Amino acid sequence: MKTAKPNNVAKAAPSGVASKTRKSESPPIAEEDVREAVRRRYAGLATSDRSSCCGQTPETMCNCSAIYPQAEIVNLPEEALAVSAGCGNPTAIASLKSGMTVVDLGSGGGIDAFLSAKKVGPSGRVYGIDATPEMIYRARKTAKENGYDNVEFRLGEIEHIPLDDGVADVVISNCVINLSPNKEQVFKEAFRILKPGGRIAVSDIVLLKDLPEDIRRDLKAWSECVSGAVSEDQYIGAMKKAGFDKPKVEDRVIYTHDQLVSYLQDAPISEKAAKVDLAQLVASYKITAQKPKK
Repeated sequence: MKTAKPNNVAKAAPSGVASKTRKSESPPIAEEDVREAVRRRYAGLATSDRSSCCGQTPETMCNCSAIYPQAEIVNLPEEALAVSAGCGNPTAIASLKSGMTVVDLGSGGGIDAFLSAKKVGPSGRVYGIDATPEMIYRARKTAKENGYDNVEFRLGEIEHIPLDDGVADVVISNCVINLSPNKEQVFKEAFRILKPGGRIAVSDIVLLKDLPEDIRRDLKAWSECVSGAVSEDQYIGAMKKAGFDKPKVEDRVIYTHDQLVSYLQDAPISEKAAKVDLAQLVASYKITAQKPKK
């Protein structure tokens, strides 16, 4: 479901937890509260028997059958598919080639890292970075049991990536940068670890217009990739501020009311949210940009 770019774009600050407080708004949410909510959500997903939102029905915002070509995921480990919580397929726009080094920011259970590993081959290298110990443990176990020798998962925040400067040909991320309370810092770090001429390819949730106050301030909704979203202008602006060149929106899918309500089913605001029109509040974007060669 592709639509034309709407004129009503929210102005939310990419580097902070919320946009600058208007007179009628409550104070911004504390950064550590956001990080703790995100850690709890993904730790729970990593250790739960319950499947992620990567289900089989088109009503969900991130079902695997809609995001990834079946031919690409049919041979991936079920342990990775079961905890997939992305909103797109960044490997589809990353132009990955044999021998490349790829860094996946917020790698979770490893689905995009494993897809990348197949594309770069045994001569390439993939690093998955995630701040949740339970996800790192699960992804490492999956990699070992399934013979992914060219994949390494490292524990760390995407605002402080545990890698040296200029190691990556490509940085990817799937529905994770919106979770960060300091998005500008994430892009600065991605820029740092890329080689000159390298590229970033992300799938992420982007805000189209102001969220209802009860959703905007709900930490559960933040941990589920909604409340932390910023506008297209601010998202791309943060990329440019970090030094990236030639940002391009490759694709955009705007979510329906029913999709967003379903996505927020675990948040305590969902009952209220179901009573207002949530259509065209957020969209899944695919965005690429380049680090200049010099």
